[in-house]
Amino acid sequence: MGADLTPSLEGNMNSAGASIAHPVGTVRRIGAKPRTPHEHGLPKPEVLEASFRRSGVEGDYNVYRETERAGDPEMAVLLIPEETLSDLNRDGWPVRPGDLGENLTTAGIPYEAFQPSTRVRVGEAELQTSKPCTPCTNLYLLPYVGAARGPAFLKATLGRRGWYARVLEEGIVRRGDPVRLFD
Repeated sequence: MGADLTPSLEGNMNSAGASIAHPVGTVRRIGAKPRTPHEHGLPKPEVLEASFRRSGVEGDYNVYRETERAGDPEMAVLLIPEETLSDLNRDGWPVRPGDLGENLTTAGIPYEAFQPSTRVRVGEAELQTSKPCTPCTNLYLLPYVGAARGPAFLKATLGRRGWYARVLEEGIVRRGDPVRLFD
């Protein structure tokens, strides 16, 4: 029988001794796109596993991070819950996993559970969210967006584009690995 991928809650104790429940989710998808001349980084193709390094996901090239942000380690990984992609679909945008440039698509943990400095154990790696990803005009390149619908799509993804994270502990991440938030 296969592994149970049902999200659950795990508890920690806060400083007052009260239990704090943290959702436990699952890695649904890992995305990485190698550097390809004359191509943008969207969408990110799926890989079944990847090495998460302090410099980013091995095999992934993020033009903005590398050229505009000088390889900023605070932007090593972009993660987004699949529930957010589902919300965008319900709003009429046919967003597929990888379309927003995310490296890690999770399931079972709501977007709101991720905040700046949230620590995330995923596979062998440990991440810490640094900041939300701001929608940019590169999203206009998606075939269902384009220049005419671009401003509306940027507005739709504002506050829902995902979270950048730094890699605190390097390691291999595989599709199906558990995702745990902790203090």
